[in-house]
Amino acid sequence: MAEPGRPVRSQGSVGGGAGTWPVGRTASAGGFVPAGFGLWPSLVETLREWARAEAGAGRLFPWAPIAFGCGIAVYFAADHEPVLSVVAAVALTLGAVLLRRSRLFAPAIMIAAVVAGFAMATWKTARIDHIVLTKPLYSVSLSGFVETRDIRERTDRFVLRVTAMETPRGDIKLERVRLSVRKGTAPEVGSFVQLKARLMPPLSPLRPGSYDFSRDMFFQGIGASGFAMGAITVAAPPETGGIRLRYAAIMQGLRDTIDARIRATLDGDNRAIATALLTGRRDAITTPVNDAMFISGLGHVLSISGYHMAVVAGVVFFAVRALLALIPGLAGGFPIKKWSAAAALFAAAFYLLLSGAEVATQRSFFMTAVVLIAVMVDRRAITFRTLAVAALIVLAVAPEALVHPSFQMSFAATLGLVALVQIGMPNLFASPDHSATARIAMWGGREIAMLFMASMIAGLATTPYAAFHFHRVTPFGVLANLGAMPVVSALVMPAGLLGLLAAPFGLDRVFWWLMGIGIDWMVAVSRWVAALPGAVGHVGAFGTAPLIAASLGLILMGLLRTPLRWSGALVLFVAILWGLSVRQPDILIAGDGQSIAVRGSDGQLHLIRTNKDSFMLKEWLAADADPRDAGSGSLASDVSCDDSGCVTPLADGRLVALALHIDALADDCSRAALVVTARPAPPDCAAMVVDRPRLVSLGALALTRRGDGFAVQAVRARGADRPWSPATAGAGDFDGSLAPKTAAPRSKDATPAEADQQAED
Repeated sequence: MAEPGRPVRSQGSVGGGAGTWPVGRTASAGGFVPAGFGLWPSLVETLREWARAEAGAGRLFPWAPIAFGCGIAVYFAADHEPVLSVVAAVALTLGAVLLRRSRLFAPAIMIAAVVAGFAMATWKTARIDHIVLTKPLYSVSLSGFVETRDIRERTDRFVLRVTAMETPRGDIKLERVRLSVRKGTAPEVGSFVQLKARLMPPLSPLRPGSYDFSRDMFFQGIGASGFAMGAITVAAPPETGGIRLRYAAIMQGLRDTIDARIRATLDGDNRAIATALLTGRRDAITTPVNDAMFISGLGHVLSISGYHMAVVAGVVFFAVRALLALIPGLAGGFPIKKWSAAAALFAAAFYLLLSGAEVATQRSFFMTAVVLIAVMVDRRAITFRTLAVAALIVLAVAPEALVHPSFQMSFAATLGLVALVQIGMPNLFASPDHSATARIAMWGGREIAMLFMASMIAGLATTPYAAFHFHRVTPFGVLANLGAMPVVSALVMPAGLLGLLAAPFGLDRVFWWLMGIGIDWMVAVSRWVAALPGAVGHVGAFGTAPLIAASLGLILMGLLRTPLRWSGALVLFVAILWGLSVRQPDILIAGDGQSIAVRGSDGQLHLIRTNKDSFMLKEWLAADADPRDAGSGSLASDVSCDDSGCVTPLADGRLVALALHIDALADDCSRAALVVTARPAPPDCAAMVVDRPRLVSLGALALTRRGDGFAVQAVRARGADRPWSPATAGAGDFDGSLAPKTAAPRSKDATPAEADQQAED
């Protein structure tokens, strides 16, 4: 028997030697257990502890708007309009409430939120459903009320609520149309006008995966776009326009008055930017300045969002509180902080109405309102719950905002900033108070560090969405924000607010002048940063799947509190690799069949172009990460054209032909590998064909080589039918690929030779 404390020696060892089994290396009859096996239970237990901490009290609510948004995303991904499902959403919500004390409560409430988002989007579409134009109308007589007006750089634009409509054919009746007119000829908001116009269907995506402008117009109640033909006649309205129209006219008149007051002091881009910051009208900014602002990463300043709303509310809050504190007896005996918050809330609401209440502005207002209400009821203001409430309100009011880049970028940036406030600031301000750090803090070191971190985090959070929608990234955005935003915060926006307050008294001129000085500095910084080498990074188009993965990574990093948050960094890294590895198509075909981009042997796109659609060409080049502009001469290299059509080679030497006339089809079908035509192609064409029926059914196409044929991606899925993109009557059913046609075996000629015929005779 072994003595206590001594190792047990094995018996029967070879050579009579005895060895000791080390701890943790014991083997069982069932196999061998590797070293370190005891670490796995502790690792699993640690993961369980982290998961329990993430699922603790109060941690569920921030995930509710994410589930709600997932339901909306499922709705927009459908090919056909789903059945209204409000009843199912209500039933699931009630079921989740009944399970509130059960372990199933969390999954039940998340499922209910998904269904509720799906139902809300379905209900919103059914509520605003209207007719959308599917074919061009070339001479239409319209009468109606002007609801909105945009003053742009070259032309003006307005939305007409149609009361009467006469067309050469058919009895179609649209509710609203958006018309472009010569600059300076747009009628006043609220007026009743009569005119003739050419109308076109809402703009469809310019390539598969690009932004759907027709969906935006549908949710704005607009069924067609076009331009006015001839003079616009202002007439007496047959009926009143309603309260909403009177409100729109009042707000438009206020914006025009503010713009006129600014115009008296500022001009050019300074005037346009000042007007954009105060009223939301930014279409008058010239293209070079607009491009410089976005390339430098300062484009967010031009869109009224959380920053502007926070500045307005903050200036009013601190100004009112300071003034009230000067009155004896108020500071000590009355809640002047709550009164100041109420005044700031009123100012934010007025700013929302003045700026046109776009999606980003709505989100900003709701976020600001929740913060100010929290101050009034003595609750913590800046939390993830605040952001969640704002997201739920915006998505409930406008479910279509989910697929808009403004919403995505705004909430991504805000999520990063709230995480910074909740996690980063406590860690930063908890540093030891040494003499050196105290001196740095006294001279604004911490404020500069926070501004740097806020700019960096907001820029990184919005990068996936900027890359997806605009196909570019701004690596020097932090530098531009550090140089410009302090001036915008301390000079431009306060001067603008003081100018608004002083305008009724005629004392606003000096404030517009100060605002112009700050705008000059901001524009100078944006131009300098935009001119730096590598100031803009071009990113090729990638699908929605990598964007969804990137969004998941950002959400995990922002919402999780335990070290599990770093799983979000892993997901984000995978999404980046996924997006960068997406192969770009070899051929792009416009929806009207009039333009083709073909990737040649040099790896670049070569353009066959028969119209002057520069906007489409810019989108194609940006999506291909091509830095060339629409006027580059290299776009037409290797393209041969005549009156009948054009041809250009693929990288493998095969020809792609664009047939403009029916007479060219016979020759193109015999020589080209692929023929594109806006006409119906003959059924015996030997080449692969993209013709009018396919384009009408599927819209713009992207073709990727697969063997001798092509894989086809289309703007509209086969058989898709949505209210903003209705299926065309008689559209065919086409495959998702193109393959070379197999030549039919020719029948042998049975006629005997002439000599043989004579021999037989």
